[in-house]
This record gives sequence, C-alpha cells and structure tokens, in this order.
Amino acid sequence: MAWLVLIVAGLLEVVWAYFMKVSDGFTKLTPSILTIVFMIASFALLSHAMKTLPLGTAYTVWTGIGAVGSFMVGIFILGEPANAMRMIAAVLIISGLVLMKLSST
Repeated sequence: MAWLVLIVAGLLEVVWAYFMKVSDGFTKLTPSILTIVFMIASFALLSHAMKTLPLGTAYTVWTGIGAVGSFMVGIFILGEPANAMRMIAAVLIISGLVLMKLSST
C-alpha cells in the first residue's frame, strides 16, 4: 500500500509542478492556489509512505516520478523540446527508480 501512496504522491508532484509553471510566477490566482493544494497533498502522501518505506527509497522515487512526469508534461503539453540527450536522461532516471524499487525490502 505504501508504494501505491508513494506513486500517487509522485504524480501529484507532477500536477503541482505544472500548475506552478502556468501560474506565471504566482501571478495567476487559480493556478497558484492549485499549486499549493496539490503540493500539500503530495507532501502529505509522501509523509504517509515514509512511515513504511526507507527515506532514501521513498524520496528518490517521489522526486524521480516528479522529474520524469514533469519532463513528459513539458514535452506533450507545453511543447518543450524532446532531443536525444533529454530522452537519455529520462531513461537513466527511470532506470534508477527501477533499481531503487528492486533494492528495497
């Protein structure tokens, strides 16, 4: 169950990062409020997952999901570039996440 909570926390990190981007430096009210709401939810779920999972594993997986998810949102929603170097970096992050999951008890 902790892994599912952690994955949801990571996905919420992607959501708040997106809303932070579209808040235009916290100058737009609705995206700014949504950033804070999803940020609090993400941190709360991360905290809950850390009751069971090791700190290093939970935090690494949470930030990895956030990083790769935000990278994908940037490409598919915001039209950011998807060059080879960025794609390799994303694959390396995902590889690290898989290894972190496999190494945890």
